[in-house]
Amino acid sequence: MSGRKRKQSWESEDQTKPHDKDRSDGVHVKSGMVKSHYFLDYHQRLGEQFFNQPCISLAKALLGKVLVRLRADGVELRGRVVETEAYLGGEDRASHSAGGKRTERNTAMFMTPGTIYVYPIYGIYLCMNVSSQGEGAAVLLRALEPLQGLPLMRELRAARRKEGARTLKDKELCNGPSKLCQALDIQRCFDRRDLSSDPEVWLETEPQRGPQEADLHAVVSAPRVGIDSHGEWATKPLRFYLRGHHCVSVLDKQAERLAPSPENTSFFDSSSVDGRSTELN
Repeated sequence: MSGRKRKQSWESEDQTKPHDKDRSDGVHVKSGMVKSHYFLDYHQRLGEQFFNQPCISLAKALLGKVLVRLRADGVELRGRVVETEAYLGGEDRASHSAGGKRTERNTAMFMTPGTIYVYPIYGIYLCMNVSSQGEGAAVLLRALEPLQGLPLMRELRAARRKEGARTLKDKELCNGPSKLCQALDIQRCFDRRDLSSDPEVWLETEPQRGPQEADLHAVVSAPRVGIDSHGEWATKPLRFYLRGHHCVSVLDKQAERLAPSPENTSFFDSSSVDGRSTELN
C-alpha cells in the first residue's frame, strides 16, 4: 500500500489548483481558496490547499467554516461547522482505517486531502467526513449551525422521523453527524468526491463571521463520542467544538473547565494531543 494518498481518478471540469492567478474560466485562486463566478461572488470556496494539513489541524480549522449543499432544484442549504472529530488513521484504534486496513468502504480516507468520505451507520443513517494529510486520516463533521434553507432542512429531517413527532427547534436540525447529513441532503453517492471542486457540495469561509470573530469562542478539546470500546483511544481529546455554541451535539463540562477562556484563545493558538504540538490553523 502506498504511503501517499492517491488522487481521485476523476476530476470535474471546474477542478482548481492552489496557484495565485486568474484563470481563463473566471476562477480566481489564492491562498488555497477558490472564488468562482459559478458560486456567489462574496463567498470564498475552500480549495485543496486548505484541506492539505494534518488531521488534528484540519479538524480545528474546519470550525467556523460553512458547508454548502446545492441541490438539483437550485436551492442552497448552508450550515456553519461547530463540532468535529479527528480520526488519525492506522495508529487510531477507533478509526475505520485502524492498522492501515484499506477496504472498499473506507477508500476515501486514503485519497487526496479534501475527499468526502460518506458511510452508513445502523444501516439507514449517514455520516460525512473529510480526508486530511496522513494515511487513512479523516475528520468527521459532527454538528452544524443551520444558516440557510431551514424550512427545507426541517422537511428533510421530518421525512426520517415518526409521523406526529414534535417540530424540531432550529438548533436540533444539524446537531449530530447523521442529522446534518439528513438536513443538508448529503447522499451516499457523495462518497469519494472532491470538496475543492464538486458542484453540489463544498466548504466556504463566510465574511459575516471572519477570523476576527472566531476569537470570541474557545475551542474545547474533548474525547470523541460513541467509541467507548476502543480502549485508550476512547479517552483521547480528539473531538473539537466551539465552547458555548448552542448547536454542539454533546457538551463535556469537564473538558470545558480545562479549556482556555475565550479571551485567551483563538483558532490560531496551538495545542497538543499526547504531548504532540499541533497548529490549529
